[in-house]
This record gives sequence, structure tokens and C-alpha cells, in this order.
Amino acid sequence: MASFFRLRKGFTLTEILVAAAILAILAAAAIPLSKIAVKREKEIELRRDLRLMREAVDAYKKMADEKKIEFESDTDGYPPDLETLVKGVKLASGDKDKAKGSGEKIIKFLRRVPKDPMTSTFDWGLLSSQDAPEAMAWGEQNVFDVYTKSRGKALDGSKYRDW
Repeated sequence: MASFFRLRKGFTLTEILVAAAILAILAAAAIPLSKIAVKREKEIELRRDLRLMREAVDAYKKMADEKKIEFESDTDGYPPDLETLVKGVKLASGDKDKAKGSGEKIIKFLRRVPKDPMTSTFDWGLLSSQDAPEAMAWGEQNVFDVYTKSRGKALDGSKYRDW
């Protein structure tokens, strides 16, 4: 009978329970780490999108200050909205001669308005140059700054709105 137990191959119930317990502990430890990794990826995407839109606003302002594009005088040289950066603006009449080809030359600053990774919408918070920095509503005169409307906090403890 003793030789019967020595020849048998496989796991005992105790070994299976110990292995299952170890797997459960490892899985429980991995879930919070994966949540942090997902949040970190969204934060990276948010920073990239904000940088992209702010650089587009700055490029528009620079060209307006240099009188290279046509813009409304009441906007202080900033774009009236984000869609203007996507649709583009006409070159000023003096720069049309420098542009190659005939017809109107349109300059676009963004391919598209990115989706806010924190709210999963295309609805960004905007500030005009006339708004107070801590304002929660857009004055609709122009787009001076862009921020997320998410009320969440980042991994470093700062508010996403303050980025």
C-alpha cells in the first residue's frame, strides 16, 4: 500500500489551496497598481492635450500680433473659440503675395480639438483674457487659456483644473 502512494503523481488538496491563496494575494496586489497605471496614462494624455491646445493658442496670438492673419479687433489677438483653431484663419492681405499659389491661404493651428481624457468629452474649460484667473465661467470674448473641467485630483495631489 505504501508503494501506491509513492507512485501517484499530482497535487494534494493542501498544495492546491496554498497555490490558490498565493494567486489571490498577488491578484489583489496587482489591481490597485493597474488602477494607478491607468490614471497615470490619463494624466500624461491630459498634459499633452493641454500643451497642444495652449501652443496653438500661442501660435495664433503670435501671428495676430505680427499682423499675419486676419482677426477681430475685440479678441485682443486671441482666437474667439477652439473651433477657429481647427477651421483655420485667412492670411492677412500683405502676406497673400508671399504665399505660393492663387486664392486665399488658410492657416490651421489644430487638426482637431482633442477629447478631455478625464471627462471623456470634448467640453473644455476656457478662459478669456478679460476673465479673472480663478473664474469658473468663460466670458466668451476670446480663448486665452484652456483647462479640464474635471474636479478630480492628480496622483501628486494637485487639482486637474489647475494644470
